[in-house]
Amino acid sequence: MNKAMFWNYNLDTNKIECHLCPQFCHIGEGQVGLCQTRKNIDNTLYAINFGKVTSTALDPIEKKPLYHFKPGTNILSIGTFGCNMRCKFCQNYQISQQVLEVEEINPGEIIRLIKRIDNNVGIAFTYNEPFIWYEYMLELAKQIKSALPEMSVVVVTNGYINPEPLEQILPYIDALNIDLKAFNDSFYRKLCGASLDPVLKTIEIASKKTHVEVTTLMIPGENDSFEEIEQIAKFISSIDPNIPLHLSRYFPNYKMNKPATDIIQIKRAKERAKKYLNYVYLGNVASDENTYCPNCNDLLIERNYYKTKKYIKTSVCPKCDETVKIIF
Repeated sequence: MNKAMFWNYNLDTNKIECHLCPQFCHIGEGQVGLCQTRKNIDNTLYAINFGKVTSTALDPIEKKPLYHFKPGTNILSIGTFGCNMRCKFCQNYQISQQVLEVEEINPGEIIRLIKRIDNNVGIAFTYNEPFIWYEYMLELAKQIKSALPEMSVVVVTNGYINPEPLEQILPYIDALNIDLKAFNDSFYRKLCGASLDPVLKTIEIASKKTHVEVTTLMIPGENDSFEEIEQIAKFISSIDPNIPLHLSRYFPNYKMNKPATDIIQIKRAKERAKKYLNYVYLGNVASDENTYCPNCNDLLIERNYYKTKKYIKTSVCPKCDETVKIIF
């Protein structure tokens, strides 16, 4: 248990105000914030999840999903418990919405583990919401960059973090996949217990500092209209049309029982998004997930169930010399 960052004690309310994320929880003595990981103990805020790991696996990096960052490699993926959203459709609710039995692993042990794993390009903080693991993630990322500078640090996140902590940790992050769950605030408030604007701000800030890809889970009747997908694509394109967008098929889970996303709908949504973006992919759908040159349409990367074949070795199309946004 380590002292948390980004908070102050309010003498008027006798509560701690947490400033890590836009929830801005006011936490009384002995209580935890919405994320369940930051606790007021004797008027000091502690990160009670520091070093506490619920899940570890060696995954293909495409599973994050990251298609334009070190394609064809594996990455050690780890997660803790808790989340600063309450998404009714959560795919990992077993670890994100409750406190679980954990294994305590200090950063030094993770460094030694990374060294022992073959064909591993680094570490991915994922499964639950990584930014509520902030203190541990920052410490471990710093140690990786010091001890293993060739290794990458990846974060799979809902993007719900305030600008100051985001700016502080970004120098140690090599790639992010950020969930943009919808493009209307009412969706975020009704289905996630959060708000849209901070997520848009995270995408804007992070994309200027490191590699970013975006994922939208298309839920029938909630955020799957062509108009909303076009709004998402236009927003991303206004930052950089080369940012990959992953449109993922929803299946019933947790508190939401709507039927799975219609396959024809999601494939048509992809075509709408491609009017604004150079790279749009589908998740949870059997489809063409290859990467093509946006200029000459030459096949650059072929994918088949996380098996990847590369026809390109640098960020330049071998056929037409177009620069493509892929990090090898």
